[in-house]
Amino acid sequence: MSIQEIDIDTEELIKETAKKIFFGEGRFKATTQEIADAAGVNRTLINYYFRSRNNLFEIVFEDAQTKEISIAEQIIFSDLPFHQKIEKYLDLFFEQAKKYPYLEIYMVTQMNQGSCFKDPDTMNRMLDKFYLEIALEMEKGNIAKMRPEQFMLNLISLTSFPVSMRPLLQESMGMSNEAYDVLVDERKKVVMDTLFK
Repeated sequence: MSIQEIDIDTEELIKETAKKIFFGEGRFKATTQEIADAAGVNRTLINYYFRSRNNLFEIVFEDAQTKEISIAEQIIFSDLPFHQKIEKYLDLFFEQAKKYPYLEIYMVTQMNQGSCFKDPDTMNRMLDKFYLEIALEMEKGNIAKMRPEQFMLNLISLTSFPVSMRPLLQESMGMSNEAYDVLVDERKKVVMDTLFK
């Protein structure tokens, strides 16, 4: 293995470990030492690769956001029927939510602080296509007639709310992690039954 390959592996290991700590465990204020210990590397390597904990945090967040947009783009521009696109999106969303339960919370926080999507043209292109498909599904009678934006709000709120509010909801409903995971697993059917006639 070359030195360059070791560097890439070490850098990826640190990023994946940070992602697990930040978004899997919800420890947004984890120190570079805690990240280094969890990754099994020397703390100086974090500074070598990322300059600072905050920079690492930003890189990990941007990677997660880029991946989410890429997945959404692949689904929206696929040849799948609309109903299957929504099912596929829900599968991926809830799978990610179980792996990284605090990612959605952090994304909402960042959006509130002005860190919106870096590529508004891609977002607009996806929304135009998605809104057109929603309108066509309404014309076919597969979903209730409403503004396409309302359908989008329904989809987002039905998926994001139980994930981003998990700590509060889980505690107030007196549920264990396992019990809440079961609730999230049931969510896909609930969302599909709510959105489609």
